[in-house]
Amino acid sequence: MIVDHVFDAAKRLDDFIQKNQEAGAVVSFSGQVRPEGKNGSVLSLFLQAYEPLTRDNIEDKIIEAKARWDLVDLDVIHRIGNIPVGDTIVFVAAASKHRREAFEAVDFLMDYLKTDAIFWKKEITLDGSKWIEPREKDYLDAKRWI
Repeated sequence: MIVDHVFDAAKRLDDFIQKNQEAGAVVSFSGQVRPEGKNGSVLSLFLQAYEPLTRDNIEDKIIEAKARWDLVDLDVIHRIGNIPVGDTIVFVAAASKHRREAFEAVDFLMDYLKTDAIFWKKEITLDGSKWIEPREKDYLDAKRWI
């Protein structure tokens, strides 16, 4: 799901756990805007997406994750718009019978969201703004799923 508003990752996780009480494991990740970036002191990130395409591609990756691992449930939410330092950008949770599947599914989805999901990211700093790309390490991390 793509949203243009603040969301509460802790509440989302709590709701996910309550919904998936039959799971033996729940793993989650939430990412927030860091104060330091490639271009100095960050004030915010501005994220854009072509929502129909971005949403469909994320849904395709969710389907792929469910095919790769024995999962009870998955949840993905990604924010767009101007996101200030400290605010949550992304939340991914996986529920499974055993921990390994949940860990790997969350890791797989985060690697995808970081490198190949169709988002444009601009870092807003004290010195101006700059469009940013994933790091080389992010691409190397994502290669392990090929």
